[in-house]
Amino acid sequence: MDRWDGYVTARERLTRHLGREQVSNPIILTGDIHSNWVADVKESFQDPESASVAAEFVGTSISSGGDGRDSAEALPAIQRLNPHIHHFDARRGYVALEVGTDTLTANYRRVPFVTEPGAPVETAARFVVEDGVRGTRRA
Repeated sequence: MDRWDGYVTARERLTRHLGREQVSNPIILTGDIHSNWVADVKESFQDPESASVAAEFVGTSISSGGDGRDSAEALPAIQRLNPHIHHFDARRGYVALEVGTDTLTANYRRVPFVTEPGAPVETAARFVVEDGVRGTRRA
C-alpha cells in the first residue's frame, strides 16, 4: 500500500492541485521498488485522456534484490493498461539527472549484474522534460 494506488484520495488532491494551479514543470522523484519507471502523472488516472500535470521518475536500487531481470518484453503489456507509462526496467542501476535552464534530462543507467565485480554500466534510456511542457518525452 505504499505506492500511489494505496493513497488514491491524496493522489487525486495533489494532481487536481497541480492541474488547477498550473504549476510549471513539476517533477516527482521516487524509488525503492526495485525497478525503474518513467511516467506522465495524469490529472485523473481514471481518464487516460486527461492532461499530464507532472513527470514522474522512479529509480531502482543499485544492488538490493540481486541482479534484477530482463524486462524488455513487459513494457508493451504495461502500456496497454497504462498508456501514461513510458519506461520500465527491472535491472539494477541508478538515475542521473541533468538540470539545465530549459530542460531536465533523466539518464537511466543500469548494470547487467551486481553479484560479481566488473559490471559494465550502460544508459538504458534517456528522458527529457522541457520548460513549459508538462510530462516527459524520450530523448
